[in-house]
Amino acid sequence: MMTPMRYVVLVLAVIISLHYILSFTHEGYSEATSISNWRSQWSAGRPPYQTPVPEEYYVPDNHTAISGRKANAAIVMLARNGDLNGIIVSMKQFEDRFNKKFRYPYVFLNEEEFSDNFKDRVTELTDSKVEFGLIPREHWYQPDSIDEAKASAAREQMVKNNVIYGGSVPYRNMCRFNSGFFFRHPLLDKYRYYWRVEPDVKFFCDLDYDPFLIMQDQNKVYGFTVSLYEYEATIPTLWEAVRGFIDENPDLITPDNAMGFISDDGGVTYNRCHFWSNFEIGDLDLWRSERYMKFFEHLDKKGGFYYERWGDAPVHSIGAALFARKDQIHFFDDIGYRHEPFQHCPQGNSHKKGKCWCDASQNFDYEWYSCLPRYDKLFA
Repeated sequence: MMTPMRYVVLVLAVIISLHYILSFTHEGYSEATSISNWRSQWSAGRPPYQTPVPEEYYVPDNHTAISGRKANAAIVMLARNGDLNGIIVSMKQFEDRFNKKFRYPYVFLNEEEFSDNFKDRVTELTDSKVEFGLIPREHWYQPDSIDEAKASAAREQMVKNNVIYGGSVPYRNMCRFNSGFFFRHPLLDKYRYYWRVEPDVKFFCDLDYDPFLIMQDQNKVYGFTVSLYEYEATIPTLWEAVRGFIDENPDLITPDNAMGFISDDGGVTYNRCHFWSNFEIGDLDLWRSERYMKFFEHLDKKGGFYYERWGDAPVHSIGAALFARKDQIHFFDDIGYRHEPFQHCPQGNSHKKGKCWCDASQNFDYEWYSCLPRYDKLFA
């Protein structure tokens, strides 16, 4: 029979183990210990929400000329000169899998000037137009309104708690920039749609149709491949700030939205689900809209990007969930993608049609830390 002391020890062991697992998923990974090895009841099934792309959107394999119909779109890459090798890895795969057929332009953004070597190496990889932009200082660096003593104390505490990027100011600058400023850069003024690509990612499948045209023709505004739960220690007061905005601006919230993806109780609390924003195909007008701009400014005044470590992934996800209809948010099931440590590998016919080279069994969609089931329930 278990004594009270042994029972307490057992409970503590379980709590510590769960905390370790959840922390570890945000701290660094190896193939053998990644989240993809933790199976769940969802793992055996295929993704339930797959919308086949009409055949008329597909471009033949022998296609050599630029398609006559294109969307007003660009590939956006935020990078530093030191990211060159990782950019080359991502860009070469992106060109081979998709852009050598469709030739969309690239926009590279950096808080410092790109080196000539960076520019030369990148432009050698594509026949598409490439532009390089300098981020305005006021869009990147920590604003003067932030109490540095308070922010510094918060960073020190996060470092003690082993929060990933907890002590990094540049990471916070990046999160704030992606949340509220990237779409304001002058080089993007002429575009409607964007595809965000980061260094050191993998594209597993041939994409023989133009996803920008799907976004345009079907009136989609946000597309994703991976969704998961945010690390709670980085956003303790984010939802309080969001609730304040909703209460003050109920008229700005879109009917038939995706609140059910981010909240299990109608918006009282945040379930921490978000779309992993290192992959985004989106409508820039969503972020340029008056409602989102007011939303970002409301969050920015709270200082949570620096007093905590609010990420652009939950900020974008909450923004998309509140300001778009749920049917305007699209799961790109047929785009094979990996950003360490998670990957989406298309299943079934999508895997075969895309000539994917990922292992279909290594797929994050219905692992226990995935939020895709909540997305699916929006349409149940």
